[in-house]
Amino acid sequence: MKQGREMAQEEHIQIVKDCIASGKNYGEMALKYQVSYQQVQNWTLRFEQMGAAGLEDRRGRRKKHQAPLTELKKSQIEIEQLKHKLYLLEMENGLLKKLDEIERREAWKKRDSAVHIRPFRSTMKSMAFPLRQFASCSM
Repeated sequence: MKQGREMAQEEHIQIVKDCIASGKNYGEMALKYQVSYQQVQNWTLRFEQMGAAGLEDRRGRRKKHQAPLTELKKSQIEIEQLKHKLYLLEMENGLLKKLDEIERREAWKKRDSAVHIRPFRSTMKSMAFPLRQFASCSM
């Protein structure tokens, strides 16, 4: 792929005119002017369809025939953007909740493994007040 370089609109027009004069030999023009084959072809096709205005650099600008947005359309676009932002924030919130749950679960596992929990029956046997003493008491 050729290295990109800055070119003026006049250069584009000259390349296209030479290309048309040579019978649309895109490869020859690409080598001669050190640009890509595809770029010469695109310029030529745009020049044939729209003239010199088709080769104008319009990046970041509106099309000439495009009407400005109405207030209703602007509002609809803003609503859609806010809906999307809300969706992303809800997803993030759910993810953070799940992460918090996992961290708490891991903390419990660590705490349980650090403290040996005796089974319930052995705990009952080691109680300070055996049940026999209560059974012998009379009321």
